[in-house]
Amino acid sequence: MKSLYILLGTLSLALGIIGIFLPLLPTTPFLLLTATLYTRSSPRLYNWLLRQKHLGNYIRNFRENRAIPLKAKIISVSLIWITILNCVIFIVPYWWLNILFLLVAVGTSYHILSFKTLK
Repeated sequence: MKSLYILLGTLSLALGIIGIFLPLLPTTPFLLLTATLYTRSSPRLYNWLLRQKHLGNYIRNFRENRAIPLKAKIISVSLIWITILNCVIFIVPYWWLNILFLLVAVGTSYHILSFKTLK
């Protein structure tokens, strides 16, 4: 089971890191899942994850405060809207799909903004 948890944790970590750059792929849930899986499989990997310069702070802040830094909120919501509006205006020709994209942007923005802001 430990090997499976390590494998799934590493996959979750990869998706979380990719989510930093892709606006619609959530970073926080994948990083929290990684922390949970590493806790159950390898204290060494869990400690390594928490010692990471950027990811460790991100996980600790969210776990302890249930809050997202203002800079992260601004960047993620901005990237979501830039990406979605680019798709709606220039790429997708179907009106119903454009409406779906806009609803996804509204929903994810609301979700991100619903968390407390870490100061």
